[in-house]
Amino acid sequence: MTTRPYTILVIPGDGIGREVVPAAVAVLRATGLPFVFEEAAAGWECFQHTGTSLPEPTLAAARTADTVLFGAVASPSHPVAGYRSPIVWLRRELDLYANIRPVVEERPGHNIDLVVVRENTEGLYAGRERVEDNGATAIAERVITRHASERIARVAFDLARARHAARAGAAGNTRAAPRVTVVHKANVLRATCGLFRAVALDVARTYPDVTVEEMLVDTCALQLATRPERFDVIVTTNLFGDILSDVACARGGGLGVAPSANIGETHALFEPVHGAAPDIAGRGIANPLAAIGCAALLLEHLAQRTAPEDAAPFRRCAARIHDAIRRIHASGPHTPDLGGNAMTADVTTAILGLLRDPVIVPWSEGKH
Repeated sequence: MTTRPYTILVIPGDGIGREVVPAAVAVLRATGLPFVFEEAAAGWECFQHTGTSLPEPTLAAARTADTVLFGAVASPSHPVAGYRSPIVWLRRELDLYANIRPVVEERPGHNIDLVVVRENTEGLYAGRERVEDNGATAIAERVITRHASERIARVAFDLARARHAARAGAAGNTRAAPRVTVVHKANVLRATCGLFRAVALDVARTYPDVTVEEMLVDTCALQLATRPERFDVIVTTNLFGDILSDVACARGGGLGVAPSANIGETHALFEPVHGAAPDIAGRGIANPLAAIGCAALLLEHLAQRTAPEDAAPFRRCAARIHDAIRRIHASGPHTPDLGGNAMTADVTTAILGLLRDPVIVPWSEGKH
């Protein structure tokens, strides 16, 4: 390969992040692709030791790295003076405005292949909260801007096009056109959701090849729970996307197998959705498939950012990781969250074995 080495900043964070992120790193190392790994601290325990959840050296390293692989944060549910969620902090500092949550489930009669595209920088997560009336009233401001709404809508419509192109010619592909579902609550939140809806539909007019529909958030939640196969790409605001993506992943195996990507113009961060899971941290039973799925998403991202002549190995390795995850999900070994008794290390070893199997994975093609 002619491409330069890529620097991946690894932030294990708290709880089971320290157990599943090493599994993802092992998978990335096994590809033989040109990576340099650096590790940095962030999270609740980091705050307890240093007084900050995101030290300046960590933030500086995130700015210079090609991608970030993030584990989990054990943020307290009660206010703590001086504490800020490091993942929210990183999203803002790196302008990671697009949160991408794919959900895939393949079983007889139910082929689910959808993506939730969530605006990642504003909405009710803008951090504009205050307390009035001597503590009797708490107020949060919901911030929706035309700029953020337009760029997240374009991400969704571009992704729908790309997914449709990738499916074209595939056996059993019956979806006639790419489709984007714009989700909002404009019938009640007329100013904020009204703006998001209007901007998204304006963007839709510039994508005549993509079918667009709009749906109220409560209806979308019901449809995700009962008919998730009807969706292709869902685009929505920050809080709605946070909730809907968790509803959606219940049909793809749960949080233990749910990866996510946080994408900006120049930076990208990948994190499993499951959080720190303090109830099982340190027991070696955390499911590493979500973190390993993040490794595959990371490779797909680098394939888009690298020179065209060097992109193919990244895509091949990503596809093989996705395939290995599907095989483990279908046949085991399974960690307790999926009804088994396997350890984190057992699943990791099984994934690496599948990747090295010359029948399943022509591994020599991935060596460069």
